[in-house]
Amino acid sequence: MKYAIEINNLNKIYSPNKKNSSAISALSNVNLKIKKGSFFGLLGPNGAGKSTIINILSGLVNKTSGDVKICDLDIEHYKQLAKYKIGIVPQEITFDPFFTVYETLEIYAGYYGIKKSQRKTREIIQAMGLSDKSKSKPRNLSGGMKRRLLIAKSLVHSPEILVLDEPTAGVDVDLRNQLWDYVKKLNKSGTTILLTTHYLEEAEQLCDEIAVINKGKVIAHDKKDKLMNILSQKELIISVNNIAKLNLDISGTKINKISNDKFSINYDPNIISVETILSSLAKAKIAINDISTAQPDLEEIFKYLVKSS
Repeated sequence: MKYAIEINNLNKIYSPNKKNSSAISALSNVNLKIKKGSFFGLLGPNGAGKSTIINILSGLVNKTSGDVKICDLDIEHYKQLAKYKIGIVPQEITFDPFFTVYETLEIYAGYYGIKKSQRKTREIIQAMGLSDKSKSKPRNLSGGMKRRLLIAKSLVHSPEILVLDEPTAGVDVDLRNQLWDYVKKLNKSGTTILLTTHYLEEAEQLCDEIAVINKGKVIAHDKKDKLMNILSQKELIISVNNIAKLNLDISGTKINKISNDKFSINYDPNIISVETILSSLAKAKIAINDISTAQPDLEEIFKYLVKSS
């Protein structure tokens, strides 16, 4: 099996209702192939269609047309089997308030028909750092602990695919790092991760492949390293003793004074090399104290792609 998730020409159209006099196209000919074992980022602004895709994968929303496979299982013909292959961690925090953490996971394992002898409830509780809260009810947990419990719920049936829909929204930095440490371990053990997040630095650090969706259409899909090269512009930041006047002109670059002892040079490495720039600085008799480089991050690339679509 090559792909954990395979989506071909997926469309979702919502019919007119009392509020809307015309049909709404939520997804338009979406094509995505997510390799087994990958850490995949699905990014997009609010209302782009990310949640619609996740809801179709989970069986909560019916597609209008197209084909969707989870671990080679068509979700239309193998609904139940496909659900066993995937674990969904939703944005919304919802629990039954009458059951403890341990009981909640036991009940969910029961939903999947897992025999008591085969359940991993205590193992999951320990892995998610909830051991001292196992007898607590969800309403008595902090926001971060509730997030952990959401992830724990999605793991009771040992799914091959874990879908994380904004998993760290409202979570403090320490807890966020703990969650990612565990998710990375799951990924290394072979679990495919599908992540949606508005924290683009998380996607940049974690994902090996990224797709960007806007207005129901996929506008970019590639390995992260290739996606990061969409904007080829780079920057050199030069520190010197003092700049009385910056009379410097290097063809193919844009030079900006930052302060009395610092300036930047923006350039396209496809047009001019760093060696050529440094040679020009040497000819201009500019003594360099320090030099650093910068290039567009995922947030800048994301904004560029959305604006251009």
